[in-house]
Amino acid sequence: MERQPQTLMEAVRYFADAERTHDLAVKLRWTDGVHCPACGVCGEVRYFVATSKNRKTGAETPRRLFECKAKDAEGKVCKRQFTVKTGSIFEDSALPLDKWFVAIWAVANCKNGISSYELARATGVSQKSAWFMLHRIRIAMDAGGLGGKFGGIVESDETYVGGLATNMHAKKRKERISRSAANDKTPVMGLLQRSDGTVHSRVHARVIRDANKKTVQAMVRENVEPGSMLFTDSLLAYRGLSADYFHAHVNHTIEYVRGHVHSNGIENFWSLLKRAIKGTYVSVDPHHLQAYVGEQTFRFNERKDNDLGRFRSVLGAVGGKRLTWKDLTNHALSAAS
Repeated sequence: MERQPQTLMEAVRYFADAERTHDLAVKLRWTDGVHCPACGVCGEVRYFVATSKNRKTGAETPRRLFECKAKDAEGKVCKRQFTVKTGSIFEDSALPLDKWFVAIWAVANCKNGISSYELARATGVSQKSAWFMLHRIRIAMDAGGLGGKFGGIVESDETYVGGLATNMHAKKRKERISRSAANDKTPVMGLLQRSDGTVHSRVHARVIRDANKKTVQAMVRENVEPGSMLFTDSLLAYRGLSADYFHAHVNHTIEYVRGHVHSNGIENFWSLLKRAIKGTYVSVDPHHLQAYVGEQTFRFNERKDNDLGRFRSVLGAVGGKRLTWKDLTNHALSAAS
């Protein structure tokens, strides 16, 4: 069996083979056979290689295509031509798969993420292209759902993400900073299911509008099985959950741990998230914050896997997800990160 890459250097060399890279993308995207994006039929496709000519340089580039041969009820052949990029985060990208694969490997395995400037230098693309690539990859990394509700012992907590007042100009600080962080920063809520000895702890985190009772309790009920043990801080928004959960809390003005009752696990995740944002991305627009939260959540939940495993997990989730430049920038463009 051919040895799979285990390090970034090995990955760069391994993915330099365009045919091998294409075959891996097909294998991980369509585990049960190639599906036509038009009719949805699996297996009845023809694979062929065509060439396209660059108008400026005259160089010919191979294009690896599939053509659907499935017939409908009337016997009409679909004939839709598509590539492995069609209907995925790679769609409409002129960049070759080897650059995409190196980018996926880097962002999935760098503990604090990788900035668009650093990725641009490493892959030879523009910073703007690298920023767009990273956001498309984050779409695949952000699982969204949990694949089931958390159970057992669950910790819940909130944090606020935003710029430090000390780094702002005095005029801007006066305009934006109030006494309450809730008014000046973006709230993020997280749930952590503690390890039960068989599986490691997992996190689910989402950006929320506010940390009031309705929002906080809705997220808990949506993602935690009734009857679970729920450990929180003394935020008043959690009051009323005792009817469905074994709820215990710690008052951080007095103590941080009382036996098994604490929220140190989810607070550790917040430190990892903020280390990535402050140390690597520096400035994150609130409109894009969920993408960065999803990125860090993926790395935390997949931390027991190796680099190749995390890479394959992301590559296996690229299908059915697409992000256009218009959708990405339909709000004020954030400072390049």
